[in-house]
Amino acid sequence: MKNTIALFDFSKKINYKNELLAGFTVAMTMIPESLSFAILAGLSPLTGLYAAFMMGLVTAVLGGRPGMVSGGAGATIVVLIALIKTHGVEYLFATVVLAGIFQLLVGTFKLGKFVRLIPQPVMYGFLNGLAVIIFMAQIEQFKIIDANGAVGWLQGTSLYIMLGLTALTIAIVYFFPKITKVIPASLVAILIVFGIVLGFGINTKTVADIAHISGSLPNFHIPNIPFSLETLQIIFPYAMIMAGVGLIESLLTLSMVDEITNSKGNTDKESIAQGLANITNGFFGGMGGCAMVAQTLVNLNAGSRARLSGIIASITILIIILVGAPFIERIPMAALVGVMMMVAISTFQWVSIRIVNKMPKSDIFVGITVALITIVLHNLALAVLVGVIIAALVFAWDNAKRIRARKHIDENGIKHYEIFGPLFFGSVTAFTEKFDPANDPEQVVIDFKESRIVDMSAIDTLDKLSKKYNELNKKLHLKHLSEDCIKILKNAEAVIEVNIQEDPTYKVMPEK
Repeated sequence: MKNTIALFDFSKKINYKNELLAGFTVAMTMIPESLSFAILAGLSPLTGLYAAFMMGLVTAVLGGRPGMVSGGAGATIVVLIALIKTHGVEYLFATVVLAGIFQLLVGTFKLGKFVRLIPQPVMYGFLNGLAVIIFMAQIEQFKIIDANGAVGWLQGTSLYIMLGLTALTIAIVYFFPKITKVIPASLVAILIVFGIVLGFGINTKTVADIAHISGSLPNFHIPNIPFSLETLQIIFPYAMIMAGVGLIESLLTLSMVDEITNSKGNTDKESIAQGLANITNGFFGGMGGCAMVAQTLVNLNAGSRARLSGIIASITILIIILVGAPFIERIPMAALVGVMMMVAISTFQWVSIRIVNKMPKSDIFVGITVALITIVLHNLALAVLVGVIIAALVFAWDNAKRIRARKHIDENGIKHYEIFGPLFFGSVTAFTEKFDPANDPEQVVIDFKESRIVDMSAIDTLDKLSKKYNELNKKLHLKHLSEDCIKILKNAEAVIEVNIQEDPTYKVMPEK
């Protein structure tokens, strides 16, 4: 009931014209991509279109981010191509169901928030790599399959017509918003180019040259595979990778939409919706998917800010499958290629190039590495994981270098070490080197007012340091420990004398 209320929330003003036109435009741009990736994976074109319909509808209704579009994305199907070739399409459907279950569990246990750990340079690299992939995928549309089944580039008049129509589409998408933003520029571009080709009888590559898209409603069926441990061993790793790729791309897209719309989405709700959508795909003959960055940007650029456009896009795709195929199959591929090229250009984070001189070298390295892995391997999960690991290691190294100690002896002959910077596995060596147990007086105080004990390595180091002083019959006191540090030490039962009485309370996290 809550989702229904959220779907028809009349307290929020919805521009129905924008939602309707955005939905149609998204459907037009989603069809060729879903077809292309389904064919690339050796699947029936309808498998891709069913995925676009079911992913789009379920996530639009139940998802945690209005305005975001999901469909039969290339990112998720690319990681399953090897499985499809070796075991067949039924194993694909079972894998998609299992991946959906994993995503459902992530949302249920509220683990979606961990996407916040992804640093900005990783986001830049991810989006820049994705922009290049989207653009290069459009270049592939300038190829054609001849009568013998050989793939070759368009040549002569066919190539010039395709280039001309693509350039015209790009020009319309770029300049039309300067005239008016009432109608989405991408939809106008598709209609104008379609009209020119139809009116002048121009012979050019159309959607029908990729695949015929007429069909029926998707039918429920349980994947026809042996229900055994051996089958689980086959599909489990593929399902894990697909679930990871799908969630990372979906939640990064959600963060991107948050920034564009200056509003807040729900990562856990989106994870559950993605899981339910993939489970539905597996049981109804779809190839599965996740959020689609390009189509989401098309949707937002067309003025959509609500769930309605995603629902309209999905229903439009279903209507096209059932009755509208003959019309859609005549749309020139040049129009769709031009729209997607402009999406790729807008997806690329040009700001990352403008500020490159102001960014730390480590951030530049992380961004380039993530982009290259995304482009070369098409493995978005691996790219983001590598980026996060590198960024974390750089952060740890930087903090390890920052630990400092200010030393002085007070009027009572007690030596004080005032520590600055966190004490953790990366900084323990530098920390230990700052002490001189042999020459220090009988009373030594380590002041943690400007520091924190972070992990087990820090506790072990303090334990060893205290034992060194004890062996020399000297007392080591730890002062100004925050509550969480004291708790860590008590839980570890380290042999340390802690001067809790003089410690004021330093709360690390404010109580809610």
